[in-house]
Amino acid sequence: MGETEQAASIDELLKSIIGKPTSSSRVMVERAPVTFFAEAVLERSELYHSPEAAKAAGLADIPAPPTYGMVLEVWGKYPELQQPDDEPGGAPLMEILGPLMARGGLILHGEQEFLYHRPVVVGDVLVGKGHVADAYQKESKGRTMTFIVTETNWSDDTTGEPVVTTRFNLIHRA
Repeated sequence: MGETEQAASIDELLKSIIGKPTSSSRVMVERAPVTFFAEAVLERSELYHSPEAAKAAGLADIPAPPTYGMVLEVWGKYPELQQPDDEPGGAPLMEILGPLMARGGLILHGEQEFLYHRPVVVGDVLVGKGHVADAYQKESKGRTMTFIVTETNWSDDTTGEPVVTTRFNLIHRA
């Protein structure tokens, strides 16, 4: 396959994964991981360590630090919380990363952003639904960079109200 055909093939693949689900899960926000995370990011405010300080600030419990959204699915995803239909089929990120990595290059963490609708607090049970929000390529300094943007919308399991939206940008540089 020639270079032009290969580029067209990657372009088609990128377009085909936009909108595909990447994750679906329920998580329980617990005090120990939130406190540990706060310490890891050097957040010393009592707000992130004391239920009394959190309540004095008008919160139901200890809030998670602002970047905690990036670990929601890692800390608190217990098998008994999951629903049978939670796990989406397929692996859209692997559909594109496999062919890209076969050509060599680096995988890089791009930007990450968080849009809070309300604070994430200890005791929350959140439902996350992720999907590929965008996928595209750019040329930079003679190299091809492939961007895959995923978005996960986290909502309150009880009310269904949105809590936080996380966006993650994965970059492959050939």
